[in-house]
Amino acid sequence: MTLALYARRKEWPLQAVTVRLEHSRIHAQDCAECETKEGKLDRIDREITLEGKLSDEQKARLMEIADRWRVHRALTSEISIRSSLAGGTRHGPASPPGARTAPA
Repeated sequence: MTLALYARRKEWPLQAVTVRLEHSRIHAQDCAECETKEGKLDRIDREITLEGKLSDEQKARLMEIADRWRVHRALTSEISIRSSLAGGTRHGPASPPGARTAPA
């Protein structure tokens, strides 16, 4: 659910949402909260601006909602990318039984 839809449903005075992302690569050993400790990691810094006369509690709740957004959850989980050439050979790990292929 988007922040704007959630705020509208709650009838909160959210006027606009701006999200700024910055991507970088960091050494895993420099990331205290990361499980991986070797190699490099992708880091995405997200800055969210909420415009409107919102209470601190409303802002905190909207930040919780932002962390539950499906794209945020996908990017913070382990990602496995499998590539195949249409009509050709699959490159990467074999598909588990019953796996479904999503469109690219």
